[in-house]
Amino acid sequence: MKASTLFLLAALLAGCASPSPSGNVYRAYQTQNEQVVRTGTVESVRNVLIANPDSGVGTMGGAALGGLAGSTVGQGRGSAAASIVGAIAGGVLGQRTEANVNNRPGLEITVRLDSGELRAITQAADELFRPGERVRLLSNGYMTRVTH
Repeated sequence: MKASTLFLLAALLAGCASPSPSGNVYRAYQTQNEQVVRTGTVESVRNVLIANPDSGVGTMGGAALGGLAGSTVGQGRGSAAASIVGAIAGGVLGQRTEANVNNRPGLEITVRLDSGELRAITQAADELFRPGERVRLLSNGYMTRVTH
Protein backbone atom coordinates (compact mmCIF):
# COMPACT_ATOMS: atom_id res chain seq x y z
CA MET A 1 0.00 0.00 0.00
CA LYS A 2 2.77 2.48 0.88
CA ALA A 3 4.64 1.85 -2.39
CA SER A 4 1.50 2.55 -4.42
CA THR A 5 0.91 5.75 -2.46
CA LEU A 6 4.49 6.87 -3.17
CA PHE A 7 4.03 6.11 -6.87
CA LEU A 8 0.76 8.05 -6.99
CA LEU A 9 2.27 11.10 -5.30
CA ALA A 10 5.30 11.01 -7.61
CA ALA A 11 3.03 10.83 -10.66
CA LEU A 12 0.95 13.76 -9.42
CA LEU A 13 4.08 15.81 -8.81
CA ALA A 14 5.42 15.05 -12.28
CA GLY A 15 2.09 16.03 -13.82
CA CYS A 16 2.33 19.53 -12.38
CA ALA A 17 5.10 20.50 -14.76
CA SER A 18 3.65 22.47 -17.65
CA PRO A 19 5.31 23.25 -20.96
CA SER A 20 6.88 26.68 -21.14
CA PRO A 21 5.64 29.20 -23.68
CA SER A 22 8.12 30.03 -26.41
CA GLY A 23 8.63 32.30 -29.37
CA ASN A 24 7.28 29.55 -31.64
CA VAL A 25 4.22 28.57 -29.60
CA TYR A 26 1.00 30.55 -29.61
CA ARG A 27 -1.66 30.04 -26.95
CA ALA A 28 -5.22 29.73 -28.25
CA TYR A 29 -6.13 33.22 -26.99
CA GLN A 30 -3.23 34.69 -29.00
CA THR A 31 -4.62 33.57 -32.35
CA GLN A 32 -6.68 35.69 -34.72
CA ASN A 33 -5.36 38.89 -33.16
CA GLU A 34 -3.76 41.50 -35.35
CA GLN A 35 -0.12 42.18 -34.61
CA VAL A 36 2.10 45.06 -35.60
CA VAL A 37 5.11 43.88 -37.61
CA ARG A 38 8.37 45.83 -37.52
CA THR A 39 11.62 44.78 -39.14
CA GLY A 40 15.17 45.32 -38.04
CA THR A 41 18.62 43.86 -37.57
CA VAL A 42 19.88 41.90 -34.56
CA GLU A 43 22.51 43.95 -32.70
CA SER A 44 23.31 41.44 -29.96
CA VAL A 45 22.09 38.24 -28.32
CA ARG A 46 22.63 37.40 -24.67
CA ASN A 47 21.81 34.13 -22.89
CA VAL A 48 19.53 34.57 -19.88
CA LEU A 49 17.56 32.35 -17.51
CA ILE A 50 13.79 32.73 -17.46
CA ALA A 51 12.60 31.89 -13.95
CA ASN A 52 8.94 31.24 -13.17
CA PRO A 53 7.85 31.44 -9.53
CA ASP A 54 7.60 28.22 -7.56
CA SER A 55 4.07 27.05 -6.81
CA GLY A 56 5.05 25.08 -3.71
CA VAL A 57 3.84 21.82 -5.23
CA GLY A 58 7.39 20.48 -5.46
CA THR A 59 8.09 21.25 -1.81
CA MET A 60 4.80 19.79 -0.57
CA GLY A 61 4.97 16.72 -2.81
CA GLY A 62 8.60 16.06 -1.91
CA ALA A 63 7.86 16.44 1.80
CA ALA A 64 4.92 14.02 1.53
CA LEU A 65 6.99 11.46 -0.37
CA GLY A 66 9.95 11.86 1.99
CA GLY A 67 7.73 11.54 5.04
CA LEU A 68 6.10 8.39 3.70
CA ALA A 69 9.45 6.89 2.79
CA GLY A 70 10.88 7.78 6.20
CA SER A 71 7.93 6.23 8.02
CA THR A 72 8.88 2.81 6.66
CA VAL A 73 12.20 2.97 8.52
CA GLY A 74 12.39 1.69 12.08
CA GLN A 75 9.60 1.47 14.65
CA GLY A 76 8.15 3.76 17.28
CA ARG A 77 10.23 6.88 17.90
CA GLY A 78 12.74 5.83 15.23
CA SER A 79 9.98 5.72 12.65
CA ALA A 80 8.69 9.15 13.70
CA ALA A 81 12.18 10.66 13.55
CA ALA A 82 12.83 9.08 10.15
CA SER A 83 9.49 10.46 8.91
CA ILE A 84 10.48 13.99 9.98
CA VAL A 85 13.95 13.74 8.43
CA GLY A 86 12.44 12.24 5.27
CA ALA A 87 9.85 15.02 5.05
CA ILE A 88 12.48 17.75 5.40
CA ALA A 89 14.85 16.15 2.89
CA GLY A 90 11.99 15.43 0.49
CA GLY A 91 10.74 19.00 0.76
CA VAL A 92 14.17 20.41 -0.08
CA LEU A 93 14.61 18.02 -3.02
CA GLY A 94 11.07 18.70 -4.25
CA GLN A 95 11.64 22.46 -4.15
CA ARG A 96 14.89 22.13 -6.11
CA THR A 97 13.22 19.86 -8.66
CA GLU A 98 10.38 22.32 -9.17
CA ALA A 99 12.84 25.20 -9.56
CA ASN A 100 14.75 23.25 -12.23
CA VAL A 101 11.52 22.49 -14.09
CA ASN A 102 10.32 26.11 -13.88
CA ASN A 103 13.60 27.68 -14.99
CA ARG A 104 14.34 27.62 -18.70
CA PRO A 105 16.94 29.08 -21.02
CA GLY A 106 16.11 32.37 -22.71
CA LEU A 107 17.61 34.99 -24.97
CA GLU A 108 17.75 38.74 -24.63
CA ILE A 109 17.72 39.88 -28.25
CA THR A 110 18.63 43.50 -28.98
CA VAL A 111 17.28 44.69 -32.34
CA ARG A 112 17.92 47.93 -34.20
CA LEU A 113 14.66 48.68 -35.98
CA ASP A 114 14.66 50.10 -39.50
CA SER A 115 13.42 53.34 -37.90
CA GLY A 116 16.71 53.51 -35.95
CA GLU A 117 15.10 52.69 -32.58
CA LEU A 118 16.78 50.08 -30.40
CA ARG A 119 14.62 47.41 -28.73
CA ALA A 120 15.46 44.49 -26.43
CA ILE A 121 13.12 41.50 -26.19
CA THR A 122 13.54 38.51 -23.90
CA GLN A 123 12.01 35.22 -24.98
CA ALA A 124 12.54 31.45 -24.78
CA ALA A 125 15.70 30.21 -26.45
CA ASP A 126 13.89 28.05 -28.98
CA GLU A 127 15.19 29.77 -32.09
CA LEU A 128 18.76 30.79 -32.92
CA PHE A 129 19.51 34.47 -33.59
CA ARG A 130 22.83 36.00 -34.63
CA PRO A 131 24.02 39.61 -34.76
CA GLY A 132 23.55 41.03 -38.24
CA GLU A 133 20.47 38.93 -39.07
CA ARG A 134 17.32 40.54 -40.37
CA VAL A 135 14.34 39.79 -38.11
CA ARG A 136 10.72 40.71 -37.52
CA LEU A 137 9.25 41.95 -34.24
CA LEU A 138 5.62 40.92 -33.78
CA SER A 139 3.76 43.01 -31.19
CA ASN A 140 0.16 42.89 -30.02
CA GLY A 141 0.40 45.75 -27.55
CA TYR A 142 1.25 43.49 -24.59
CA MET A 143 3.81 41.02 -25.85
CA THR A 144 6.54 41.20 -28.49
CA ARG A 145 8.36 38.27 -30.01
CA VAL A 146 11.29 38.13 -32.41
CA THR A 147 11.04 35.84 -35.46
CA HIS A 148 12.90 35.24 -38.70
